[in-house]
Amino acid sequence: MCEKAFSRSGDLDSHMRVHTGEKPYKCHVCDKAFSRFGNLHRHKPLHTADKPHKCSLCNKSFSESNNLQQHKCRVCSNRKPCHCPYCGTLFKTIDEVKCHARIHTGAKPYSCRHCSQHFTRPGQLKQHLLKSHNEGTWFACHICQKKFSNSIIIKTHLR
Repeated sequence: MCEKAFSRSGDLDSHMRVHTGEKPYKCHVCDKAFSRFGNLHRHKPLHTADKPHKCSLCNKSFSESNNLQQHKCRVCSNRKPCHCPYCGTLFKTIDEVKCHARIHTGAKPYSCRHCSQHFTRPGQLKQHLLKSHNEGTWFACHICQKKFSNSIIIKTHLR
């Protein structure tokens, strides 16, 4: 379905859920489903107020210390060691550089299996599949029932 390769079959099985839309891990509180167990594990603290790990830079709270560390590195750190080979723009990670470089190359490696559209980012394909082909899962607000195609947008909405 795509050109990604994996050395472990479990990683391939997990990745295939991106294409199939399968979400076998369900939250017992809100019935939200996830394609990976780790995503369910990170979701569960949303239902509790237990977030003892606080960022000393922006005061955001986290349920786990590793989430705080990731946040500090990606959000609150001003260090940007990776640069775009085309324009020199600095980024925090090499993955951000790869994604940005597609602006210069015009590469659209994510293609829809239902129509001829291609996309620069996997999230764009996921949103297209949901909106145009009704494939995937909407994120529904448990307060007002409004639906969102992206987990980041619903988090902002909930705040």
